[in-house]
Amino acid sequence: MSGTVRTDDGRGRLGSALSGLAVAVGCVLFLGGFIWGAVVYQPYTVPTDSMSPTVMAGDRVLAQRIDGDQVRRGDIVVFRDAQWGDMPMVKRVVGVGGDKIACCGDGGRLTVNGTAVEEPYLPNKGLASPERFTATVPKGQLFLLGDERRGSLDSRVHLQDPGQGSVPRSAVTARLDAVAWPLDGGLLDRPQGFAALPGGVSQLGPVKLVVGSVAVGALLIVGGATYGPIARRLSRKGRGASGAGGGGRGGSGRGTAASGVG
Repeated sequence: MSGTVRTDDGRGRLGSALSGLAVAVGCVLFLGGFIWGAVVYQPYTVPTDSMSPTVMAGDRVLAQRIDGDQVRRGDIVVFRDAQWGDMPMVKRVVGVGGDKIACCGDGGRLTVNGTAVEEPYLPNKGLASPERFTATVPKGQLFLLGDERRGSLDSRVHLQDPGQGSVPRSAVTARLDAVAWPLDGGLLDRPQGFAALPGGVSQLGPVKLVVGSVAVGALLIVGGATYGPIARRLSRKGRGASGAGGGGRGGSGRGTAASGVG
């Protein structure tokens, strides 16, 4: 019997050690994911519907902190420029320094350096712009449009300004990677219509790793914290069942002995 007790105690100690380790690792992943996310990403609430249906007014998004030099065509960026009201705004980059932007080409599509670009994110796959325009983007500048081309106040409104409506790369503070709220918003994939152009498209930031770290950490914390109480409860039930069975066998033996004496 003493050997059984030592085995149970050993298992209990091992289980406690493993549950404690799970909680410790979970805390590291959970807190580390939050800290990593806070360093890399800034939360931002989209102020208008100019980027609908990709992101809507009131959506809470995760925007990766980047330098303007990292911006590529197709990126949705947060920027601030004095000529645009000197407030944070969200638009899509469709042209970089040296590009000639025009609308509309074949099928009503936007053209970049004469190449028509597929823009599947436009509402109802409509025209790239209800009005025709052309612009040449100066070096170090970006040409930006909203996805809601009929109502967006974007580079087209500023075509008469210096730079033909473009903004400096240095005006960009972040690039959108995901919609955090509502929860069904998901990741904001890079549009492949710009991928064939020189420089290609940017890569999604570490948002999947950040979210995965937080999620796995939370599971480990919950699993490790609940293991101990569950294991103790099961152990007590097992000992109770074993004791009840042992008592029944003892009673039966005594009854037999008494019968033999009689």
